[in-house]
Amino acid sequence: MATPHTPESAAAWYANWPGTMNELKSLCPDVARGFGGLFGATMKDGALTALQKELIALGIGLATRCEPCILAHTQKCLKLGATAEQLQELAGVAVMMGGGPVYTYVPTLLAAIEANEVNEAPATA
Repeated sequence: MATPHTPESAAAWYANWPGTMNELKSLCPDVARGFGGLFGATMKDGALTALQKELIALGIGLATRCEPCILAHTQKCLKLGATAEQLQELAGVAVMMGGGPVYTYVPTLLAAIEANEVNEAPATA
């Protein structure tokens, strides 16, 4: 899929993602269970809140230029109460650390924010 630089393309990604993950779970159940367990244990509230952990994950997703990570963690951040302004500021920090290559992925973040505000996309797996 092309980089989702529009709210419509981000919304399409959100619509297709559950099916993609269900296929992964079917084809690689051990991998899916292992990652799911790690994710669940790591991302729950602890010394850091779940929102703080999601913000970190989003920053790493931007820094590594991982489109699915950007889209999934943007949605999770918003569902946990982050504001668009906080995510935009996070993008600035990621760009400061990663430079131009990260900058080119900020439109994906902005499209994800808008898609979630407009469409209230279902939660990702």
